[in-house]
Amino acid sequence: MNSIDSFRKNLNRVLDEVFENERENLEAAASAAAKTLISGGMIYTFGTGHAHILAEEIFYRAGGLVKVYPIFDEKLMLHVSASESSHWERKEDLTRELIKNAGVKAGDTVFVFSNSGRNCSPVEAAISARELGATVIGVTNLTHSKASTPRNPYGKRLFEVSDIVIDNRGCLGDAAINVGDRTLGPTSTAVGAAIMQALVCRIFQLTDLAGSPAETFMSSNVDGGDEANEAYIKKYSPIIPAL
Repeated sequence: MNSIDSFRKNLNRVLDEVFENERENLEAAASAAAKTLISGGMIYTFGTGHAHILAEEIFYRAGGLVKVYPIFDEKLMLHVSASESSHWERKEDLTRELIKNAGVKAGDTVFVFSNSGRNCSPVEAAISARELGATVIGVTNLTHSKASTPRNPYGKRLFEVSDIVIDNRGCLGDAAINVGDRTLGPTSTAVGAAIMQALVCRIFQLTDLAGSPAETFMSSNVDGGDEANEAYIKKYSPIIPAL
């Protein structure tokens, strides 16, 4: 089989597993985030390495929720030094400070993304956010995580310190397709993005049904988009730095 078809087939299988078997957890996550928005709170997102892509996935998107605060630190991302980011995500106290400085508070919802869930940064983010009274939703790979020992001073993995856990249903190591003598084709980013966009749709639906529809962005590349978005940018840029 052509490897393009192999990847597509496997990705579709994983997506089906997520939306069929993680439905209860998806509903719980959407309900928690909708409750946050209805009560005036903020949705936060955090991930390191490639997981930071998911922290950006629902931020400032066409049709996306306005009140999303991605917690960024360049040391934990890939564009400055990919190899150094692996060092920093294992360092204690860095992420605790990021969570505190972002203003996470009781009633907020914090999405933490980590495929392995074993390094210090995602675990510390979850612990710190819960200590501040936020609801933490961990999006992780349970197959990989349960097969791995914690690599952090807390002795925990992300799924063990989250209020709600969504399993991305990936395989051990994430790469899932055998091509020659290599294993390629990670699924965590594509599946994670699908999870988050599905949640955005459900979160808005729940707020709308409650009579308090969440604020949403338009595409800035359609007529009228810039004008519609400008009011939100002006309103929230003082409290969401990345805007």
